[in-house]
Amino acid sequence: MTSRDPYGSLAPHIPADDYRRARATGQPIVIVVHTTDHTGRPLSAYLYPLAVAGAGAIGVFATVAAFLALLDFAVHTAVQIAAATGPVSIGGLSLKLFGSKR
Repeated sequence: MTSRDPYGSLAPHIPADDYRRARATGQPIVIVVHTTDHTGRPLSAYLYPLAVAGAGAIGVFATVAAFLALLDFAVHTAVQIAAATGPVSIGGLSLKLFGSKR
């Protein structure tokens, strides 16, 4: 392979007798490579923005879920404290938050 040869595989399907005849007579071997034009954008141009948007959506979903879990925990804690304290009185006004079921 010389420096003028193209990179890659050089047509391994050329029959040996045609190759030997071309080498003996000095005729060039013409290799036709059919390629398709890539006129559209590559898949990676769409993949990276979708990956970033998906990660952002998962992050927002996780933040909302964590906030709701924290809010649920805070409400349960407030209910337990209020049930343990009994009536609440401020300035002579008494308010019983949770009445007995009897």
